Amino acid sequence: MIHAYCIIFVFQLLSLTGAMESTIVGGKVAKPHSRPYMASLQIRGHHTCGGILIREDFVLTAAHCKHSEQMTVVLGAHNISKKEKSQQRIEAEYITHPKYKEYDYDIMLLKLKKNATLNKNVKTIKLPKKDGKIPANIKCNVAGWGLTGDKKRTMSDVLRETREKMQFSFECKNKWKTYFNSQQMLCTTFTKKEGGICQGDSGGPLICNTELHGITAFTYSDDCNDPEYPHVFTKIHFFLPWIKKVMQG
Repeated sequence: MIHAYCIIFVFQLLSLTGAMESTIVGGKVAKPHSRPYMASLQIRGHHTCGGILIREDFVLTAAHCKHSEQMTVVLGAHNISKKEKSQQRIEAEYITHPKYKEYDYDIMLLKLKKNATLNKNVKTIKLPKKDGKIPANIKCNVAGWGLTGDKKRTMSDVLRETREKMQFSFECKNKWKTYFNSQQMLCTTFTKKEGGICQGDSGGPLICNTELHGITAFTYSDDCNDPEYPHVFTKIHFFLPWIKKVMQG
């Protein structure tokens, strides 16, 4: 039986160390602030998910990143273990898709309680165009602060990135069965050498041809770095009407 795994860190009040010990598997360290739209979503100062700044007052992420506690959005970060001068910490309000249920409609907007200050380290990224079609087999970029895949299952303090290849939807459907909804999801293949997304990378971006197309959603629960199981992303262009409606108030 296949087990999908939404790649968020479960935040356990009694076991902060255990819950948070364990970004991108493999890959490389991103050039500091080369992805100024990246957000680290934190609960009580601990990274739980990634996010994407799409307007001065809105961050896009996965719905399964919602938490019972107050979320703080950290922008302008490279090393999240440090209080860098470039960082902006802003509390946010959750707005999940009303149809969200486990794997479907896994999208959420975070309304920032004050506008981000845009500068060289904090910038927005444009939403995809309406048609949003991406050909299979092109290489796309992913980034995050999630599991690194080392034996200690440690979280990366610094932003890491790698590339994954777009996969045909029917191939993902064959593998993921009922978990995969081709209307609202995208998926990628990857190699063990280059690695890819893992726990803690949820809500981060899938960037193809310099354009934002997906939100990191889920992987195979037993091993996020098993190439037999494609990585799955929420297809942003399917949700453009909902995103724009929310942002217009």
